[in-house]
Amino acid sequence: MRPQIVLFGDSITEQSFRSGGWGSSLANTYSRKADVLVRGYGGYNTRWALFLLTHIFPLNSTKPPAATTIFFGANDAALLGRNSERQHVPVEEYKENLKKMVLHLKECSPAMLVVLITPPPVDEEGRKEYANSLYGEKAMQFPERTNEMAGVYARQCVELAKDLGIRAIDLWSKMQGTDGWQKKFLSDGLHLTPEGNAVVHEEVVRVFSEAWLSAEDMPYDFPHHSEIDGKNPEKAFLQKCL
Repeated sequence: MRPQIVLFGDSITEQSFRSGGWGSSLANTYSRKADVLVRGYGGYNTRWALFLLTHIFPLNSTKPPAATTIFFGANDAALLGRNSERQHVPVEEYKENLKKMVLHLKECSPAMLVVLITPPPVDEEGRKEYANSLYGEKAMQFPERTNEMAGVYARQCVELAKDLGIRAIDLWSKMQGTDGWQKKFLSDGLHLTPEGNAVVHEEVVRVFSEAWLSAEDMPYDFPHHSEIDGKNPEKAFLQKCL
C-alpha cells in the first residue's frame, strides 16, 4: 500500500487542493508513490486544532502517516482588540500547542517525518484592501494581523523545531527574500497566490527529499506501463506485486 502524507493546518492548508495549490502540486509530485491527504481547517488556531489530534491521528492506527506537515500560526497571531481577536493564541501557548502536536505524532509513529511550517508573512495593506472590498466604509480601520507579529510566531515555530530535532520551513523569511512578495505571493495579504503556493510546494519537496521521502527515489505502486509485456502481462505484475 502507498504511504500517506497528511497536510494538517488552517485555511492555507484547506485551500491547498484548489487549482495551483501546493497540496495538489504535492499530490502530483508523489503520484502513484504516496497518497496526499488534506486535513486543513479554515480559521483554526493551534488551540482548536488540538481537539482534532486523536480523531485525525489515532494512537491505535495500524497505518500512521509516513509524513505530516503542521502549518498553523496565521490565526494564532491575530491581534487582540482587532476584528479577529477570538482566534488569538498567545505565542507561548502557540509554541506549546505545536509541541503537543509533534509529540502526539511521534507517539503515533516514532519514524514519522514531521515538518513544521511557519505562518507566511502578512501584507498589511493587502489585508486592508481586502477588507475594504468586502465591507466598504464598515471595514476595519487597522489590520487584524501585522507582519511583525507573524514574524514573532514564525521564530517560535523555527525555534521549537530545533529544540525537538525536527525539520521546519521558515516561510515567513523565505517569501520576504523576494522583491514585491506582498502581491506576488499573497492574494489578500494573507492567503496564497499560485506563485505563493509554488513556494510552499517547492520547500516541502525540498525538505522531504533532504529527509528520506524523495519522490524520485520511491517506486511506483504497480508496474509502469513500459514494463508490461503486451503478450505476457502477468509476468510484470508477478514480479512487482510479490
